[in-house]
Amino acid sequence: MSNMPLPTLPSLPALHLRARLNASLRSWFAERGVLEVETPILSAAGNTEPNIEGFSTRFRGHVDAGARERWLRTSPEYALKRLLAAGVGDCYELGRVFRNGEAGQRHNPEFTMLEWYRVGWDHHRLIEETVEVVQLALSLVGRHAAVDVRSYGDWFRDELGLDPFLATLEQLAAPLADVRIDAEGLTRDDWLDLLITHRLQAKFPADRISVIFDFPASQAALARIRPGEVPLAERFELYLGRNELANGYHELGDAVEQRERFERDNARRRARGQDELPIDERLLAALPNLPACAGVALGVERLLMSLLRTEDIREVLAFGFAQA
Repeated sequence: MSNMPLPTLPSLPALHLRARLNASLRSWFAERGVLEVETPILSAAGNTEPNIEGFSTRFRGHVDAGARERWLRTSPEYALKRLLAAGVGDCYELGRVFRNGEAGQRHNPEFTMLEWYRVGWDHHRLIEETVEVVQLALSLVGRHAAVDVRSYGDWFRDELGLDPFLATLEQLAAPLADVRIDAEGLTRDDWLDLLITHRLQAKFPADRISVIFDFPASQAALARIRPGEVPLAERFELYLGRNELANGYHELGDAVEQRERFERDNARRRARGQDELPIDERLLAALPNLPACAGVALGVERLLMSLLRTEDIREVLAFGFAQA
């Protein structure tokens, strides 16, 4: 007889709500002519972002099949962009993604991501649609949220009296004087992120959708940078209450610049003692054919947590990581 403890019964209301949400999302996108696609979960390339760790595995078949080391996707982004470059048009994927390193109340190493792309759109137009998607989800539990859309710069100036683009590191650190922080090696972006997590995010009202757009150029990732006196990354983040749900970009189509960003990521990984990761050469080859577009990724579990007003991700999963 097994000595394994009996599993905790999954939350049936959460399972039913997830099913209703999935069906509603698929119907919503179908009505708008956005094609549902499925892309590979295993890839020969990894995600070079230093703050994201992936899972890897090894293929034991014939060597002609390609690289033996494969990475579980942290997002379907690269493959979806390859489809866009091939002419698929507006598309989305609703599927599992994997991130290593954290499991518990707020994180599960495997989770569901909704990611979609709109051809010919910029990030401002996609903000409006992302808000619609979140309002659709809220309607499933009889709720509706007020909406506040602000630029990154206005957010810091309004709430902290700081210009995030021009303030010195000492000025950025001042509002965090009462927080125990090891400041050694912290970059400007680190201080900005600490201000968000410790001072700004906590001020969001519980039942409001908050959207922040036009980030520092150093935080562009895969977004376009708009030149100017202060260059800005054309991306946005959407929060429901204090929960960050979505991250969207006016997508970069410059393969040379994107390669430089991937290489800078790997340089930061080396400096931190992390493994370098293989760059997605297929994505880079496709980028010159990427149509002008905007895309966004939304965490489904985070959305379900907000709908059910829970702070524990395990309450919206059939089985959490410890029971998987």
